[in-house]
Amino acid sequence: MKVVILAGGLGTRLSEETQLKPKPMVEIGGMPILWHIMKIYSHYGFNDFIICLGYKGESIKQWFLDYRACKSDLTIDFATGGVRYHDPNLEPWRVSLVDTGQTTMTGGRIARIQELVGEKDFMLTYGDGVADIDIHELVKFHQTHGRIATVTTVIPDGRFGTVEISDDQSVTAFSEKTDNTKRISGGFFVLGPKVFDHLTEGDAMIFEKSPLEALSKAGQLMAYNHDGFWSPMDTLSDKHKLEALWVKGAPWKTWKE
Repeated sequence: MKVVILAGGLGTRLSEETQLKPKPMVEIGGMPILWHIMKIYSHYGFNDFIICLGYKGESIKQWFLDYRACKSDLTIDFATGGVRYHDPNLEPWRVSLVDTGQTTMTGGRIARIQELVGEKDFMLTYGDGVADIDIHELVKFHQTHGRIATVTTVIPDGRFGTVEISDDQSVTAFSEKTDNTKRISGGFFVLGPKVFDHLTEGDAMIFEKSPLEALSKAGQLMAYNHDGFWSPMDTLSDKHKLEALWVKGAPWKTWKE
């Protein structure tokens, strides 16, 4: 199953960092938060990634091009120009880096990678949030209920809109009202290929608006409740909080070095 990561937004609320780099390249513990997210999926055996690029996407491409060299010992033959890598235990990743437009909204970005996804279920998340979520259990839940889409819901800190969930875990509505006793979307979606039938409004389409609302009304959107750690990195304060947690052991760090 492929993992799609939305990594093209402007990150305006983190402007202190994102003037020079895209938000997914902002570092926690010396590594981009995008790397942390990929490590979460990789821990559960999901290593085929599609990264949707936009704002300063070239810096993400360059980071991946340099990653192997920076993580390996090298032998460089100056006479031939050849490079031999003495690889350590690098991640078995396959990464497709796709320019989905500078100003494209989330739904438009997902629509643009339909051909790469193909006709199978895939996972989707944002390039700025981490969690100690059990990806195997998330996928199992999605495959059990048989609907088009699953969204992971979490308990917020009171600054987000909420998700209304029925007794059978169907998502019935999204609300703009802030209520820190209700659940919100935490990303970490699992989506069937029929989701692309709802992504027809072009680059200005916001995935969290009409597509998810339509799936909800059709009874095709289910909620996977995650009660463990979850945190976005929307602001500089969020970054500092995640940095402090990393030093203490990082609750989202399910992998071993």
